[in-house]
Order: sequence, then C-alpha cells, then structure tokens
Amino acid sequence: MPEITVATVQMLPVLGQMEENLAKMGEFIRRIATEQPVDLIVFPELVTTGYEVGPRFPQMAQRVPGPAVNLIGQRAADYGVHVAFGLVTKERVESILYNSAVLIGPDGEVIGQYNKIHLRGEERMAFRPGYRLMPFETDFGVIGLMIGWDLAFPEVARSLVLDGAELLVVLANWETPRQEEWHTYLKARAYENAVFVAAANRVGEEPSYTFFGQSAIIGPTGHIHGIVDEPVEGYAVARLDLNEVRRQREETQILQCRQPMSYRAIVRKY
Repeated sequence: MPEITVATVQMLPVLGQMEENLAKMGEFIRRIATEQPVDLIVFPELVTTGYEVGPRFPQMAQRVPGPAVNLIGQRAADYGVHVAFGLVTKERVESILYNSAVLIGPDGEVIGQYNKIHLRGEERMAFRPGYRLMPFETDFGVIGLMIGWDLAFPEVARSLVLDGAELLVVLANWETPRQEEWHTYLKARAYENAVFVAAANRVGEEPSYTFFGQSAIIGPTGHIHGIVDEPVEGYAVARLDLNEVRRQREETQILQCRQPMSYRAIVRKY
C-alpha cells in the first residue's frame, strides 16, 4: 500500500446557492492541488446546497452523474485528484431524495455513490435512508464513505473495514455544541478499526445551527495527522502511509480476534 496525500476541506456553503458553492469548491481544488501534490480532497456533507434547504431540496436534487458531478469531475480531471463531496441526489422517481456522497476519480469519472443510512432529526422528512455499505477501489487503496451521523454508529465503520477499507472518509455537518462528541467518535473509529479517518466538517451558521469545523485526519493509532483548529474556511492536509494500517492490525490483532458468534444482538432492531 502506498503513501498518499489527503486534504479535508472545511467550507462554508451559501444556503441554496449551488452555483456559488460549486465555484468555491473548484477554487479549493485548484488551490490545494497547486500548493502540493495531492491524491484525495474531501468536502463536507451537502456542500453544494447547505443543510437547511428544506422544501427546496427537490428542486436542487440531481442525478449522478449530473451537472454538479460533471463540473467537479472536470476539476478533478484538471488536477488529477480524487474528490469526495456531499450533495442531494435523486433517482428515477423524482420524489425520492437521498443525502449522498460521491467519489470521483482523477479521470473525472464517478467511482461510486453512497446514500446516507443514518438520518438525524429533520433529515428524515427530506430524505430516504440508504441501505448499502460498500467500499470503493481507487488507484491507491480502498475507501469507505460515511456521512454525518453514520459516524456515531460503530457498525458502519466496522462493516466498511471488514470489506477492505483502509481509509474512512467522513463528510459531515456536525453542529455546536457537539465538538467533544465529534472528536471522540473520530478517534474511536480510527482506534477500534486500526484505520485512517479523514473527516471534513463544515463551518458557518444557518437558521437553526452553528457548525464548528474541526476537520481532521487521524491515523490508526489515534495520532492526529492534520486538523483545522479554528471555525473558519480552510483545509487540513497530511501525508499518510497506508502500510501503517496493516502494521497496526497485525500488532493488535483487532480484527483477527473478533468473535462474531457472540455479537448476534448487534443485528437485532431493538
């Protein structure tokens, strides 16, 4: 497994202004990719629209591929980078919407799409939950995508890791005052799976929420490789040795020593 450079973008989307947000994303891609070689750039959840769009989500939903994905795909191809970002998507039935993450390759093509499974609060009124967890193969390794509240459910990260993920990518709109919760979950998911976690959380205010950022890149031993400390736009960037995943798993035997037959209660609904 190679060394890679990952950047997690801490952005403030303008509520309901998709063109403006896409332009800002393109500028972040240009800036990051020209400052240093980079393999993957991660943007927050619902970065193309903002969070509290409410009844306007159906008008802003797009198919994959679609205009937003094609535009960011072009930027990814321009600079030869992988890009993960969040948006609201729809499929053939116009009224069915998903809170989604899309991973685009350095050729500008879509590698995969993940629909958020664990919807929180008013998200349940806007979106249908996804149901499938599937990691995606890239040029440098296997990526697992997670969105927002998925981070609170250890089953998500563990399922992706058992299916081969070496890097967990988290796209989030995590709000104040839940900073301690955010940091605890990020470190726990990295420790308990001996995996890298790259998390992009947005900043700024919307009518009901204030978002604190703290975008971070954490290693399989819990080491913080990069973090944006202030609640302002910016990005964290780190060089990661993916071989550390294998070394840490061999040392701790954290996956090999599992006893799945004892965990049957985990898959019960209540």
